[in-house]
Amino acid sequence: MARNLVNIEEVSKAFDIRPLLVKVSLGISEGERIGIVGRNGAGKSTLMRIISAEEAPDAGRVTKSNATNIGFLAQIDNADPLATVGEVVLGDRAKHEWAGDSRIREIFTGLFGGFDDHLFERIFGQLSGGEKRRVGLAKLLIDDLQLILLDEPTNHLDVEGVAWLANHLKKRTELAVLVVTHDRWFLDEITERTWEVVQGAVEEYDGGYSAYVLAKAERSRQSAATEARRNNLIRKELAWLRRGAPARTTKPKFRVDAANELISAEPAPRDGSELLKFALNRLGKTVLETKDMQVKAGDKELLSHLTWNIGPGDRIGIVGINGAGKSTLMRVLASELAPAAGKLTTGITVKIAFLTQHLDELDPTWRVLEAVEKVAQYVELGKGKTLSASQLCERLGFDRDGQWTPVGDLSGGERRRLQLTRLLMDAPNVLMLDEPTNDFDIETLTELEDLLDSYGGTLLVVSHDRYFLERVCDRFVGLLGDLQLRDLPRGVDEYLELRQQQSAPNQGSGNKGKTSSAAEQRQLKKDLTRVERQIEKGKAEVVRLTAEQEDSAMDSGKLLEISEQLSKVVAELAVREEEWLSITLALEA
Repeated sequence: MARNLVNIEEVSKAFDIRPLLVKVSLGISEGERIGIVGRNGAGKSTLMRIISAEEAPDAGRVTKSNATNIGFLAQIDNADPLATVGEVVLGDRAKHEWAGDSRIREIFTGLFGGFDDHLFERIFGQLSGGEKRRVGLAKLLIDDLQLILLDEPTNHLDVEGVAWLANHLKKRTELAVLVVTHDRWFLDEITERTWEVVQGAVEEYDGGYSAYVLAKAERSRQSAATEARRNNLIRKELAWLRRGAPARTTKPKFRVDAANELISAEPAPRDGSELLKFALNRLGKTVLETKDMQVKAGDKELLSHLTWNIGPGDRIGIVGINGAGKSTLMRVLASELAPAAGKLTTGITVKIAFLTQHLDELDPTWRVLEAVEKVAQYVELGKGKTLSASQLCERLGFDRDGQWTPVGDLSGGERRRLQLTRLLMDAPNVLMLDEPTNDFDIETLTELEDLLDSYGGTLLVVSHDRYFLERVCDRFVGLLGDLQLRDLPRGVDEYLELRQQQSAPNQGSGNKGKTSSAAEQRQLKKDLTRVERQIEKGKAEVVRLTAEQEDSAMDSGKLLEISEQLSKVVAELAVREEEWLSITLALEA
């Protein structure tokens, strides 16, 4: 029988007057894999912090067995910013203690591509968000723990990194895992139970995300049937009061369907022929065409001789290794950057909307609904369907009260939702989404997917969220760092197989896999120093312009001028960060 690790008894927690958890009782046993789902702000992260003892409950208690060591990967990295990566991950372990450990070698290979003294010597505070996440994961997986709590572990990880983490955790059967994530593919891969945090309670379900969705749908159906019966009885009671004794009636028969039958009559999410017809009417035959196009980030070549045709109604998912040029390619297609060589043809009727990874600055005094209505009052979805600004806000997680929230009071995830809402209100016929799922909860993602099902334009998506990609896209292309764009008929599975084939020769040959000459290494290090200086300068400029923007809030002319400067600096900074990532990967190759 599995040993009990943690017990949560009658735990309650509130912020201000809003209760997040109300008399919640739960248990976690050895080797259990539990996913936590729920809307943003429902209390998922709070529950994790209470279990990890980082936060105390207002009432109730949390007990753990003496032999249980708990590790917590929070959304905000709290390691010493002045410590080296080696100190954060390995502590004071001597090299001979860990270098011969096959499990540690596997973790370093999976998360960092192998052992690298240069990486170990880097300062933690100078790492990017994705690198910090990998360092935090490596520490947890190496430490001697019985339970790990993971709060959005897949943030900043690419598709390949998420797949490696899922496979690694599946092999560690002795380790209990509690995970909060919006990555539904990851939940399905590793979890065996699901906790839904809703209205102060935690509802338990057997199985991963897919089983949870089916079970929740069945519960909802049964609840609706119960409510219908109750309303029927009320109507009958009212009729009896009016007419006297009721006549004999036969009981209605209710058929309880199995969970898989619940969705058997559902139509396909999208009618492909309808959407294609709509796309042809709005876009014409030419959307985006490239011929012998070269794409660069700074001096680094990312794509060479790219000939590619993107047609009306295409729904394309773009996957690839970090630094291969996914975001840069999207910026070139959106005409934000010019190709280094070759030709890009954009159709004359094309109207592009591009959701970048950077939040556009909005007037903090605007209300949410006001910010959306400044773009348009209504949006046409096609097939005669329209949505008002308020309805679209509601579909993307802003309820009636939330629509009157000042923009300045929104969180990062809410600002991203608002940015996407404004883009959709502009009725684009080509929609480009760069990591659109960041900071979205599962319910909002589901609403977004439902919305995109009825979108009749051309769709290009870069995302590490495999479930989202496979849900909204019909075709896939991959960038594997070899200057080519590859068609992937079998989707993400084919991409992961190609990446495994790429890495196999390097893993087998050890240090011989490093093909760069000493001269190339020296040049790369010089380039890295140059780009790091440019990034620091760009960040300082962003801080300066942001401060100027706040000081000029009452001067609309100057505010517009500063906002344009800020947008250019942010775009240039994004290019430099991509170049920095490319150089770093080249150094590690």
